[in-house]
Amino acid sequence: MAQKSSPPQRKRLKTLERVFSKAGLGSRTEARSCINSGRIRVNGKIVLNPDEWVDLDRDRITIDGKPLRAAVKTYILLYKPKGYVTTYKDPEGRPTVYDLIANVGTWLSPVGRLDLDTSGLLLLTNDTDFAERITNPDHQVAKTYQLKASTVLSDAQVEALRQGVVLHDGPTRPATVQRLRDSARYTVLEMTLTEGRNRKVRRMIEAVGSKVLNLVRTAIGPIRIGDLQIGKWRKLTEEEVASLSGQPMPNPNTTVYRRSRSRGSP
Repeated sequence: MAQKSSPPQRKRLKTLERVFSKAGLGSRTEARSCINSGRIRVNGKIVLNPDEWVDLDRDRITIDGKPLRAAVKTYILLYKPKGYVTTYKDPEGRPTVYDLIANVGTWLSPVGRLDLDTSGLLLLTNDTDFAERITNPDHQVAKTYQLKASTVLSDAQVEALRQGVVLHDGPTRPATVQRLRDSARYTVLEMTLTEGRNRKVRRMIEAVGSKVLNLVRTAIGPIRIGDLQIGKWRKLTEEEVASLSGQPMPNPNTTVYRRSRSRGSP
């Protein structure tokens, strides 16, 4: 097994695996496979160690003899169905979101996760800086969900959700909670949160004495799922990318994307 190189002293130095994945060319597993197969050269020399440090300013990196270049930045919105996992491959053989985006034409990674039993808006991209901004809790990018609770929730229970509840991994931040409707047996809520934790919405509802029967993520920041049909995807517009990136407009070198025309039943 290859030994990991000494840590770098300059910020422009990155591991070869990191250079590959940050360029949006594939997952970490694919990066290691590509490097281990001898397809990557640094200054003309084959490098088989994914943890080799390279200097982005001085070293010439090639893949299959061609300069290693970053993929065109791509951003898509997928309406994830219930029953799909967000990993590339599932050892249990369950369907994955990659089955739904096979025609995208480039490698993308999910921006955060939606669990098996949750449907709704999932962003995927090969722009690691964009993904980090959305998932980093310091930026407080809002995520909005609609849920059906297993009981009729009282005003006190709804207010507790607004103020924040205590979970095993600490108290939650205050949330925006709107009662959409009640039936004889259920309450339907819209909840907007600014932090992400594993199964957080479900755990919050359990903390006030109920359970989630159905959960759909409907928005991330200002981006809403709209009329996109379940199981389908579309590319984000440049305005949408800018709104989530905290920039006035995207870099002019970023491809301008328009709404996908691909619609229909899944």
